[in-house]
Amino acid sequence: MNKIEFNTKVVQEVSSLSSYAFYFTRDEENANDLVQDTVLKAFSYYNKFKDDTNLQAWLYTILKNTFINYYRRKVKTNAIILKSDTISSSDLYKSSLRNGAESKFVMEDIEGALSKLAEEYYYPFSMYYEGYKYHEIAEYFQIPIGTVKTRIHVARQQLKKKLKPYAIGK
Repeated sequence: MNKIEFNTKVVQEVSSLSSYAFYFTRDEENANDLVQDTVLKAFSYYNKFKDDTNLQAWLYTILKNTFINYYRRKVKTNAIILKSDTISSSDLYKSSLRNGAESKFVMEDIEGALSKLAEEYYYPFSMYYEGYKYHEIAEYFQIPIGTVKTRIHVARQQLKKKLKPYAIGK
């Protein structure tokens, strides 16, 4: 199947993906976001889809894993963030020093550094960043787990090199 046929078939599945996503999120906007993330991942990993497999099942698996990884990340974030009704003056001072434009430039530099990674490093690294475990990435790409760890390590090293100006105290 060529890429145009694949894209057409994926787009045809959007309505069924939407109802499946709503089952998980119970919110229409979150379900739409989840479907959008799923379709984007499907397009990104087009070369990993095998013609003799069920496209709908493949898309449902991507959707489910995306939701699970989002949930895991949300649980971890909530466990780390302290929730308090009062904000100390030192916290207000620190937050007032941050500049929104500065953050935008930093994000642009990070995105630029990520885009310069070779595909063999970018995809495993981005999946790891999204919350996938090493063994899940290895299964997805059908490569040894050691190769996955090496590729993620190399990607980190390359990103550190490209983002060296942002290193604190170094």
